Amino acid sequence: MNKYSICFIIFFFLFLFSGLNFLFLIYFLMNNLVFFLEWEIISFNSMVITMSILLDWMSLLFMMFVSLISSVVIYYSKSYMSSEMNLFRFIYLVFLFVVSMILLIISPNIISILLGWDGLGLVSYCLVIYYQNLKSYNAGMLTALSNRIGDVLILMVICWIMNYGSWNYIFYLNFMNNDFSMKMVGMLIIMAAMTKSAQIPFSSWLPAAMAAPTPVSALVHSSTLVTAGVYLLIRFNMLLVNMFFFKILLLLSMLTMFMAGISANYEFDLKKIIALSTLSQLGLMMSILSMGMPDLAFFHLLTHAMFKALLFMCAGVIIHMMNDMQDIRYMGGISLYVPLTCLCMNISNMALCGIPFLAGFYSKDLILELVSFSNLNLMVFLLYYISTGLTMFYSLRLYMYLMVNDFNLLSIYNLYDEDYTMLKSMIVLLFMSIISGSFLSWMIFYYPYMIYLPFNMKMMVIYVIIIGAFMGYLISNMNIFSVNKFIMSYNLSMFLCMMWFMPNLSTYGLSYNILNFSQGLMKNIDLGWSEVYSGLGLFNMVKSYSIIYNIYQLNNFKIYLFSFVLWMMIFFIMLLLF
Repeated sequence: MNKYSICFIIFFFLFLFSGLNFLFLIYFLMNNLVFFLEWEIISFNSMVITMSILLDWMSLLFMMFVSLISSVVIYYSKSYMSSEMNLFRFIYLVFLFVVSMILLIISPNIISILLGWDGLGLVSYCLVIYYQNLKSYNAGMLTALSNRIGDVLILMVICWIMNYGSWNYIFYLNFMNNDFSMKMVGMLIIMAAMTKSAQIPFSSWLPAAMAAPTPVSALVHSSTLVTAGVYLLIRFNMLLVNMFFFKILLLLSMLTMFMAGISANYEFDLKKIIALSTLSQLGLMMSILSMGMPDLAFFHLLTHAMFKALLFMCAGVIIHMMNDMQDIRYMGGISLYVPLTCLCMNISNMALCGIPFLAGFYSKDLILELVSFSNLNLMVFLLYYISTGLTMFYSLRLYMYLMVNDFNLLSIYNLYDEDYTMLKSMIVLLFMSIISGSFLSWMIFYYPYMIYLPFNMKMMVIYVIIIGAFMGYLISNMNIFSVNKFIMSYNLSMFLCMMWFMPNLSTYGLSYNILNFSQGLMKNIDLGWSEVYSGLGLFNMVKSYSIIYNIYQLNNFKIYLFSFVLWMMIFFIMLLLF
C-alpha cells in the first residue's frame, strides 16, 4: 500500500464517520435522547473498572465537526506533505491525535478523560517536533511542559473525586455546588483547562506550537488540542457557577483576548498571526463561559473551528507558493496568482471578524449583545469591544500585506497556481464557513434570541469593525517603526510585541529555572548524598568488608599471629591503665 492510498483510506473513513455522526445527531435531537453506555472491564471485590461513553447532542455534534475537519486536513496533507519521506508516520500521528480528541469528547469518566487529555499532549509533542531542528525541539518542550501542568491537575481531580466513590463525574454535577470538595475539583478543572486552552499565564506555548507542519496547525488550532480545555469546562459548567475563581477566569481570559489582539498587530510571521487570532478567540470562548453561557461558548467553538482550519490551509498554500517564506513583508499582490486561495482566505478572515451572515457573525454578534445585557463593569465591556476591533485591525493589516501591497520577494520567482487537491479540501471548509453559523444557530438554540438594545448599542459591533478596519488600513501603509516613534517608546512596543514578555518568562524564567533546579537536585541528591548513603555507599561498604573477610578466609598464619599480638598489647595496656 503506497503512502497516498493510506491518506485516502483514512480521509474516507473519517468523512464517513462525520456523516454518520450527523445522522445520529439529527435522530438524537428530534427524539431528545441521551445514551450512557458502560462496559465493565474488571470487577475485583468492591473495586470496579469500567469504560463509559456518553452520547448526547453535544458530543455527537462536536465529534462530527472534529472528524470532518480532520478528514479534510488529511486529504490536504496528501498534497502538502507529498515530498515528505515519512508520510505514513505523519498520517498515523494525526489519526492518533483525532482518536485522542474523540476519546476526550465522549468520556463522562474522569479516568478516560485523562487518557484522551494525555494522548493529546503526547501526540502534539510528537507533531510539534516533526521537523527535527533546534527551534522545533524547543517549541515541543515548551508545549509538553505547559500541558504537563494540566495533566497533573487532572490527576489531582481523580484523587479528589474518589470521595464520591466513582469517577463518573456526570452523575454528581447537580449537587456539586454545595460541597467544598467539589469546589476544589472545580478550581483544579479550571486551572487544567487554562493550561490546555493557553490562557494567561500559560499562553506562550500556543504561538510556539507553530513549528509543526501547517496541516497540524490547522487541526490543533481549530477543533482539537486548544478546544479541549473549553470543552471540559462546558461539560463541568454546572459546577462552576457562582465561584470566586470563575471571576478570576473572566479577568484572565479577557486579558488573553486583549493581549493576543495587540500582539498579532506587531507580528510579521503569517502563521503566528493566525495563531494569535486563535488565542484571542479562545479568550472570547473562556470569558463567555465564565459568564455562565456554555451553549454560546460551544456555538462559537464550532463556528470558529471551521473558518480557522480554512485560514491555516490558505496560509499553507501561500507558504508553499512563496518557497517556504512566512514573513508577510515579502508578500503582496498574491491575489493575481492564487485567486481561489485568496478568495477562501478573505472569506475565512471575514468570518473571523464577524462580517454579517458568515459563520463567525452568528456566534460573535450574539455574544457581544449578551455582554451588553450583562451587569458586569465597564472594563469588561470595553475589553470585549476593543478586542473585537483588534480582530478587524490585524485581519485587514494581513489582507493589505498579502493581497494589496507590492510583491516584495527579493529574487525573481515563479509563482504557481493552486494545487487541486488542496483546493478541493479548502472548498469543503469554505462552504461550511459560510453556512455553519446559521444552521448551528437553528440546531443548538430551541428558540430564537430576540435582543432589544438602543440603536447605538446594537450598532456597536459595526462601529468597532469599521474603526478596526480603518486603523488596520492606516497601519499597513506605514512603517511600524515610524508609528512607534510617534505613539510609544521602543520598550513599550517591545513589551506589546513580545506577548507581554510571556514567552521569556515561561521559557527562561519558569521552564529553564525549573529544569536547572531539577538538574541540581539530581546531581546533589540522586547522584550525591542519596548515592553515598544508599546505593554506592552500601556497595563500597559491603565491598570493603568482603575484601577483609576474604583475607581472613585465606587462613593466612601471619594475619592470625598479628591479630593475636595486637589483642595481647591492647590487653596489657588496659591492665596497666586500670
